Amino acid sequence: MSEVKIVPHGDASMLVEWGAVIDPKINQKITGLVSLFKDQKIEGVIDFIPAFSSLLINYDPRIITFQRLKKITEDLLTIEISNNQLKKRIFEIPVCYGGEYGPDIEFIAKNAQLTKEELIQIHSGTDYLIYMLGFLPGFSYLGGLDERIHTPRLNNPRKAIPAGSVGIGGSQTGIYPLESPGGWQLLGRTPIKTYDPEREEPILFEAGDYIRFVPVDQATYQEIEAAVVAGEYQVNVVEEG
Repeated sequence: MSEVKIVPHGDASMLVEWGAVIDPKINQKITGLVSLFKDQKIEGVIDFIPAFSSLLINYDPRIITFQRLKKITEDLLTIEISNNQLKKRIFEIPVCYGGEYGPDIEFIAKNAQLTKEELIQIHSGTDYLIYMLGFLPGFSYLGGLDERIHTPRLNNPRKAIPAGSVGIGGSQTGIYPLESPGGWQLLGRTPIKTYDPEREEPILFEAGDYIRFVPVDQATYQEIEAAVVAGEYQVNVVEEG
């Protein structure tokens, strides 16, 4: 318990902190705590906002006090959760690399001293842990990008990056869920809507899930895009554990 700090965060939020280290083991503890809370169905707890090494819990102080919520949290933190107890969800996201969808792929490959084919193989060869969501609705901060393809951001950010663009910014990779300005180097695009306000669950995945990029050609991209628009495409989710 000494490694975890539990403090008020305003009048209706509680912050659980594990320090300032980005570590998959800490992320597992955060995901595990959220899972335990959801199983308990504690009245007055509204929602959870995971970050790299902390968890913000929003609650209704008219229903549950900070001290009561803190005690529940301390009790739940004593429960050990193994990898086998947590189901690992891997979202397979199709990506068309290069061309009009990835205008910076040549630079990224050259910067890494790789061919485009090697770059694509490396980028799509990892299951990326979603540490947190933010910046834009559904924007995922992913861990696990291979050091060989770390790439500096653009000197001059673009004013508009298309929704679905997959990019690299420094040591991170991710998907732009909406059209927005941005400075990441773009190597591809997915036709999947990772954020859709019309869906029952607008954001496709949660912190603690994984993303696996699956290379597809342009024709397949367009087929999937048409199916997404028609509401006929289902993202493949692999469950492990």
